[in-house]
Amino acid sequence: MIKIAGLASNRGRNLRHIDERRPGDAELGVVVSNHEGAPVLDAATERGIPTEVVERADDESRESHERRVLDALSSYDFDLVCLDGYMRVLTETFLDATPTTLNVHPSLLPSFPGTDAHDRVLGAGVSVTGCTVHVVTEEVDAGPIVTQESVPVYADDDVDSLKSRVLHDAEFTAYPRAVRWFSEGSLDIHEAEDGDLSVSIDGDGGGDFPERRPLSNDRTATLRYGENPHQDAAVYVDTAATEASVVDAPQLNEGAKGLSYNNYNDADAALELVKEFDEPAAAVIKHTNPAGCATADSLVDAYVDALSTDPMSAFGGIVALNRECDADTAAEIVDSFKEVVIAPGYTEAALDVLCEKDDLRVLEVGSLGERTDRITEKPLVGGRLVQERDLWAPDPEDVEVVTETKLTDEQLETMLFAWKVLKHVKSNGIVLADGTETVGVGMGQVSRVDAVRLAAMKADEHAEGKDPEGTVMASDAFFPFPDGVEEAAESGVEAVIQPGGSVNDEDVVAACDEREMPMVFTGRRCFRHD
Repeated sequence: MIKIAGLASNRGRNLRHIDERRPGDAELGVVVSNHEGAPVLDAATERGIPTEVVERADDESRESHERRVLDALSSYDFDLVCLDGYMRVLTETFLDATPTTLNVHPSLLPSFPGTDAHDRVLGAGVSVTGCTVHVVTEEVDAGPIVTQESVPVYADDDVDSLKSRVLHDAEFTAYPRAVRWFSEGSLDIHEAEDGDLSVSIDGDGGGDFPERRPLSNDRTATLRYGENPHQDAAVYVDTAATEASVVDAPQLNEGAKGLSYNNYNDADAALELVKEFDEPAAAVIKHTNPAGCATADSLVDAYVDALSTDPMSAFGGIVALNRECDADTAAEIVDSFKEVVIAPGYTEAALDVLCEKDDLRVLEVGSLGERTDRITEKPLVGGRLVQERDLWAPDPEDVEVVTETKLTDEQLETMLFAWKVLKHVKSNGIVLADGTETVGVGMGQVSRVDAVRLAAMKADEHAEGKDPEGTVMASDAFFPFPDGVEEAAESGVEAVIQPGGSVNDEDVVAACDEREMPMVFTGRRCFRHD
């Protein structure tokens, strides 16, 4: 645990925030002020933190005053000095006698150093400001930068509103971060032969998961409401993103209402699914899960096959296509109620058909191209989860046939198709497929056997012209017991693709061999939990 000596001339709100946060288990060991009535002193006393007051006499030199500050600190152990609105310029008398000294400045240095930073930010008309945590040197606000945090400047900002936002949104984030790095030994300060200082941060050298992840999004729309009518919502766009997405896709039927929060969520899931395929593909999504998906020689056939998996659930769903939508496909889409259709583009004839439906939103996302975004993230209260995007799907050479019963080329083709769909089914997930179309989907179950039963039930009761007989089953994780494949076999499933890796794999394989069901392992699972 490191101890901090805090120096402040007024409220010391950053010091108090650091004491509350205890970043890296650092704690405030003493607070020194150069003003007898500084509010930070009472705040520190209330927290049981020792305080010292060392005021500077009118005719006293800076060096003399600093020696008295050092005398006041001499009875305290501390590893780091943190300044917070300490309105004194420090000299080598202090800096050479103490450990590393950090300060937070309310602008993005090197812009607007010194006093009255907020006034000068507003006067300059800049659109972004923030704060800078830097190592203190004798030159004012010129020491090496440790970290920065930005905030927008709004047209109606005044000094008070900007100051408050910089403090709470920038300084309260950046200063504890710098203290944590110091406490954890991640902050390295280097001194060159000429005496110049530089800073490096362990783990902050780039890559997909650096020590910190800057975010820069602009609001593109305020939504009618969120997942439920009592929740406000908005959608933000990453202007640096190049991959085809629904976030800022133009809506071609201008008279239709805008997309809702749930529409955006479902539309994104639908587009992500059809990006998996090189062949003409169509997907129908409901509540971010596939109600059906298919590939075919023509787009219209792919859509018809996808819809027939579960036309009842597809009512009010989202349609995504990976080819330009033609009139024949458009006519099939409008034959039943859909909320949104997404495609790279549309023929004029297709738009004539689609735009007749006032309640159908038509999105054009442009060429799908390559999937370039490598990272996905999920916001949490107080932070976010970040992971690599799951872009993997097995090729024929990636699967291992583990049963004595061999599979056919047709079964293998269906397995590879089913896996690509399965990646987009909420776990526990099961997909039943025939050829390159889904037959039944079991999603979001807490029991894998229940997911199998649900997929079979959907195929039996909801699919049009389809049933589980002769299908291939894909599972997003291993079967812990033989009961899942036994249930599938009773429904008519004839082959299985799954990751493998259970302690009971031998029993599961044996159950398949008893029923002459070929099974392959992929060696990788494809959970989707959000």
